Amino acid sequence: MQIILLEKVVNLGNLGDVVKVKDGYARNFLIPSGRARRATAAAIKEFEARRAELEKAQAEKLAAAQALGERLNGKSVSITQKAGVDGRLFGSVTNHDIADALKAAGYDVAKQQVRMPFGPIKTVSESTVQVALHTDVVVDVNVTVIGEHA
Repeated sequence: MQIILLEKVVNLGNLGDVVKVKDGYARNFLIPSGRARRATAAAIKEFEARRAELEKAQAEKLAAAQALGERLNGKSVSITQKAGVDGRLFGSVTNHDIADALKAAGYDVAKQQVRMPFGPIKTVSESTVQVALHTDVVVDVNVTVIGEHA
């Protein structure tokens, strides 16, 4: 299916690119999330008319993400979880827990933005996770998991 991108999509293209993707990817993800539109002649004309407006909105999102990224880069958050005597947690620390800790610290971060390349944290330790605030803005945050003995 031919689509026109309404914002930058990782590994696909930039704003305004007309690309061919699988039908399911377009119908189930890109179009419903507002990242793309079907590339018909009418849609391309409408996009060209709105191009400056969309580029301005994209630039504002990027500027806001960069400002938050500068404040957030290298920050540390502590999360307390119940743990056994050997340092293993009863449960795990997920991206949801980290996003909640960052929100409590005053940073507006969604759980989908927290990337944990090695999966959930299951031991008492210090780890570094990535927070993707924008496709071009990815910062590192240090997470310290403190064990609380039951």
